[in-house]
Amino acid sequence: MLLDKALSHWGLDPNTEVTLLAERENRVYRLDIAKSTPTILRVHRRDFRSNDEVESELQWMAQLSQKGLTVPLPLPAKDGTLFADIEGYQVNRLSWLDGTPLGETNQPLQIKDRVDTFHKIGETMAQLHKISDDWELPASFTRHHWNHDGLLGEQPLWDRFWENPQLSSHQLNIINEARSKASQVLLAKAETLDYGLIHADMVRENILLSDEGVQLLDFDDGGFGFRLFDVATALFKNRSELDYPELEEALIAGYHSVRSLDMQELRLFTLLRSFTYVGWIISRINESGSQQRADRFIETATELAEEYLAP
Repeated sequence: MLLDKALSHWGLDPNTEVTLLAERENRVYRLDIAKSTPTILRVHRRDFRSNDEVESELQWMAQLSQKGLTVPLPLPAKDGTLFADIEGYQVNRLSWLDGTPLGETNQPLQIKDRVDTFHKIGETMAQLHKISDDWELPASFTRHHWNHDGLLGEQPLWDRFWENPQLSSHQLNIINEARSKASQVLLAKAETLDYGLIHADMVRENILLSDEGVQLLDFDDGGFGFRLFDVATALFKNRSELDYPELEEALIAGYHSVRSLDMQELRLFTLLRSFTYVGWIISRINESGSQQRADRFIETATELAEEYLAP
């Protein structure tokens, strides 16, 4: 059995309590060992990432942890490796984070010190970018690119959003027109925009709050990309908050307290973030509740596209 083999590979008691926490992109288990802090066992999707990509992600997380960010720390197995191939699955073990998620999607934020919290999120994001830029990447480091092709090309990382079957002809026309304009702008400005390693999925559930500060988890989508894409992602699902302008201002101020970043094209990357969700849901359209989610994603993307196309 895969879990038994994983416990053995990491030298853990076969009677370790194993609890499934999430089964979405990857399977994530909590490991409880008597009188010890819990740890995480992550079983990656089969044939989704190469071994070099998985190892690169873990090396990056280890570097971020070493430089002071609170992220899951990869825990080596008995043989010193960061992950193992077990029954055709890439498996790795991570340290436990004790923070509380910033919030849930489609639910009002229920946090204290809202402006201060978003300032800290901005600081943490900027620290992630700075540490990543200062790091000399291992020769074998390999991650995907959230570049023009990864966002707007013919084979985007999160699927061809313009082919979502729930798009009406009116919505498709608007999205295609906005895609064309966004593509021209991004191609023209790509070389001047800040580009490097990004988390790429800094949504509410992946931002944890603790007494020690902001914690980040789930680097599965992390790779090379435009830094504004991280900013847009962290703000995107908070746009309906009544104090959103103050939250956006706080996050940007927090970011700028660590490093500079030109925010001029933030509206463009907010649009691109909305497009990715319309693509992401395509392969999941038959899952429970996905058609309703797709409708929400499309409605938001269409609204943002109309705003982007407005004179």
